[in-house]
Amino acid sequence: MANHSSIEWTESTWNPLTGCTKISAGCKNCYAERMSKRLRAMGQPHYAGGFRLALHEDSLELPLSWKKPQMIFVNSMSDLFHKNVPMAFIQRVFDVMRRADWHQFQVLTKRADRLLELDPVLDWPANVWMGVSVENAEVAGRIDCLRNIHARIKFLSIEPLLGPIAEMNLHGIDWVIVGGESGPGARPMDRKWVVDIRKQCLAARVPFFFKQWGGVRKTKAGRELDGRTWDELPRIIAAAT
Repeated sequence: MANHSSIEWTESTWNPLTGCTKISAGCKNCYAERMSKRLRAMGQPHYAGGFRLALHEDSLELPLSWKKPQMIFVNSMSDLFHKNVPMAFIQRVFDVMRRADWHQFQVLTKRADRLLELDPVLDWPANVWMGVSVENAEVAGRIDCLRNIHARIKFLSIEPLLGPIAEMNLHGIDWVIVGGESGPGARPMDRKWVVDIRKQCLAARVPFFFKQWGGVRKTKAGRELDGRTWDELPRIIAAAT
């Protein structure tokens, strides 16, 4: 069975690799690192090495056995474009996604430079959405890398939003997700930052999804913005539903 996800913008998760290393401010309170420690303590074999990068051959073809079409977040516990993931393994992940064409796959990376570097040798299936994480203005250059690849749907995960990101170039971007950091040590998110990004999305006619305010008690904080939830999806998908 698929691993059901509580993440608001997806349905299930698939982790053919686990573990990662920190590269920018958004990584400071990594939920995947925190979760991996818990799973290791529970005796989960894929987390025997804690949060060290590990490839899992036994998980590689799992989506092919999930017959119900669903939205699948790829590598919620890692980063497919980590520098130590072999190109051959990345291509095998893409091959599975291509063969499992009844699903929609959402891939997210902070390694936008490697994503752009490998783009010419990746065969992009139509059911693969590619996103980059952008937590503040310092890493906004990741958006330019994303814009120049050949994925059908390109999206931004602006979570955790750690500062204002003004005047983003959203040309060629199909979807924007915004959310505050949650869990222990969560850093605050200013409402003005969120409203400004929503304004940019509305001006550029890019669908906007507000995931959460975050905080130590994210459920209590909720996910309403100006009295409503914002659950917009990429237009290609929204038109099909």
